[in-house]
Formats: sequence, structure tokens, C-alpha cells
Amino acid sequence: MSRVCEVTGKRFGKGRTYCYRGIAKKQKGIGLKITGSSKRQHRPNLFVQRLWSAAQKKFITLKVSAHALRIIDKVGLDKTLKRLG
Repeated sequence: MSRVCEVTGKRFGKGRTYCYRGIAKKQKGIGLKITGSSKRQHRPNLFVQRLWSAAQKKFITLKVSAHALRIIDKVGLDKTLKRLG
């Protein structure tokens, strides 16, 4: 199973973390310098949820993000599933 939300399509984002060295200019230093960087991933907030579908009268298991759960609460599960196709 991939780490992608089935409703919104949210997936990993790419980024970097930086290592700093030096004394900040606020503290009367020469300033902070970046001495290194490494790659990282911004992961979506995913959950595996069993949701009850009233139209189909059964549970449906979806891998959804926290944002998608709010959409399902607002719009409804059956309308959200119709949008997916």
C-alpha cells in the first residue's frame, strides 16, 4: 500500500533540513551560516479507517488523511465516494 490519501491524493513532499553554525546577529555575532543540509520527506497525516456506508450498507476501509476525514464529515461518505468515481 502506498502512502497516498485515497480521497484528496495527498502524498509525500520533498524538503531539506539545514544545520546552522555561528552566533546570531541579534547576539552581536557575525551571523548564522548553513554548514550542511540533508534530504527529508514531509509525510501526510494518514489513517486507515473503517467507515460505514449507508447506501451500500457495509463498512468501507479507506486510507485517508486528517483533512479527508473532515471532508467526509462535512459532505458525507457516499457523496465523497461518488466524486472519486
